Amino acid sequence: MQDIIHQPGQPGLSPPPRADLALCAQADPDAWFPEHGFENSIETRTARRICGGCPVRVPCLAYALGRRERHGIWGGLTYAERRQLARGTERAA
Repeated sequence: MQDIIHQPGQPGLSPPPRADLALCAQADPDAWFPEHGFENSIETRTARRICGGCPVRVPCLAYALGRRERHGIWGGLTYAERRQLARGTERAA
């Protein structure tokens, strides 16, 4: 079974990114799950910076979008940012 980041996947969705390649697996997991209202904390900015250089950033983001993941930073985006991205993609289709 493939290692994953954060949570196991659901059948029929894109496979989760590989934790052995993910840079977040080497950092404090709390940085990826900011409390409401702390989306611009130092930890969150650090998480975004780490995501920016991660080799599985795109699959991680696709995984979160496919699952409609409501919590945490995935692929460098918060839930609100992912929701906005998904809405823009739906309108363009």
